[in-house]
Amino acid sequence: MSSPSNSAAAAAATAEKAPSRPVIGGALWIGYALACTGATLFATKAIIVKLAYAEGVDAETLLAVRMILSLPVYLAIGLHALMPSRRGPFDHVNSRLILRAALVGALGYWLSSYLDFKGLELISAQFERLILFTYPFFVMLFGAFFFRQPIKLKSLAAFTISYGGLLLLFLRDFSLLGEDAALGAGFVMGAGICFALYQLFAKTIILEMGPRLFTCVAMSAASVVVIVQFLLMHPMSQLVLTPHIWMLGVALAIGGTIVPSFFMNAALQRISAQANSMIGTLSPVITILLAVAILAEPLTGLDILAAVLVIVGVAVATLADRR
Repeated sequence: MSSPSNSAAAAAATAEKAPSRPVIGGALWIGYALACTGATLFATKAIIVKLAYAEGVDAETLLAVRMILSLPVYLAIGLHALMPSRRGPFDHVNSRLILRAALVGALGYWLSSYLDFKGLELISAQFERLILFTYPFFVMLFGAFFFRQPIKLKSLAAFTISYGGLLLLFLRDFSLLGEDAALGAGFVMGAGICFALYQLFAKTIILEMGPRLFTCVAMSAASVVVIVQFLLMHPMSQLVLTPHIWMLGVALAIGGTIVPSFFMNAALQRISAQANSMIGTLSPVITILLAVAILAEPLTGLDILAAVLVIVGVAVATLADRR
């Protein structure tokens, strides 16, 4: 029979090798803060994309610039995280787990981004953000259907409040757009569905391999797919762009991709996919404000009312998830 000290040592070793689990209590607010910061940074993406489109760049080229600039960072951090001395509790990471992360990354960061960028070619930044962030509905729906995750009544109330506000702007903007509105809206809705599935599939993988390594693997896989897609559709000469466009690409890569991707996946390690997605509904509000300040789009009383409803809905969802 082993001694208590040996048993304690064995238990400690097992605990070190076990995947980390979502934290509870006060540390849960760290997850909320990470999710809010990620949502804020992701909100800048549509603005930067619109500024680049005004320079004559198409979706495939801009997406390639974004990922060409992002890929070296993800590869460097990912290789560092794979070092045995850096794995910590995630030393069980294997090729199968990495392949799963790569496939989920392609779904969430390539297909979702590509559909979103195509939609932004046809509709406004504000309209895009409103449609894209219907994805929490799909997170709840797919989570209940595929993963047997419970849907709390307060979460449904939060959904009603937030999307009541988004619906106000959706109806107004839809009436102002031309014949491309339906196609653009369809692209962005597809992006939202892909992102919802990404949130749900990524959760378990993140708990197994950690948010840092998962982010690097997922984003590296997506970057490779994006670059291959560009090479199949365009000549290399199309990457000869003006310094201004490359600066927009740097802003898109760092502020709209690298930093928020790490923040969002770190949040997914701490809070549920439903809470993370509901907090993400702050992003349309931030995009509206940025569109007014940078793109000179108008701000009306209806915009302000919708923003208030979204914020109230996010607060209700956050409190419901914490309990």
